Amino acid sequence: MLDHVDHLVLATPDLAGAVAAFAEHTGVQPAPGGSHVGLGTANQLVDLGAGGYLEIIGPDPDQPEPAQPRPFGIDELITPRLVTWAVRTDGLDALLAEAREGGYDPGAALAMSRRAPDGALLEWRLTPPRFDYGDGLVPFLIDWGTTPHPTSRDLPRADLLELRATHPDPASVRPALAVLRVDLHIDIAEHVSLTARVQGSAGPVLLGGGPWF
Repeated sequence: MLDHVDHLVLATPDLAGAVAAFAEHTGVQPAPGGSHVGLGTANQLVDLGAGGYLEIIGPDPDQPEPAQPRPFGIDELITPRLVTWAVRTDGLDALLAEAREGGYDPGAALAMSRRAPDGALLEWRLTPPRFDYGDGLVPFLIDWGTTPHPTSRDLPRADLLELRATHPDPASVRPALAVLRVDLHIDIAEHVSLTARVQGSAGPVLLGGGPWF
């Protein structure tokens, strides 16, 4: 399953604070990713191995307040939270058509971009995260096209060891996962959660599931 992960989204109301806490708990210092102009957010990244990465995303202090709510429910968060994840494809339109035929609509693909700290323009297409179906446990889809993947940029590394979730009704989520041909271990619990275990410098560290560490 880990081979399917493009990235995990750790959303936070305080980007600098979340980055500092991640570094403290894991011994790995995230690297600046860039700003999402017009969305009011910026991110920092960590290589998770196997072609995936962790995106820590929060309000960008160098941008004015956006005209619309920030993505991933950032404006409503009190503490950092793993909110959703993405799977990578190099044939987004074909996978969209296949998913819709299978009874799950990931949504219309959107074109996005950001500048890396070295000035390089990164461009990609993705489907919007669907929190109305699966509360973020069903991944959104991303296609990087001809843009080199963020993990090609020599990021600091904390290998992803495990990704799992909880949900009050796991059976309601599994059909969409099956249509997208991805697997996610989901336990029954009162609340929805997405948790990841990563390899820190002193051993495994759990992200998410109650307090975010």
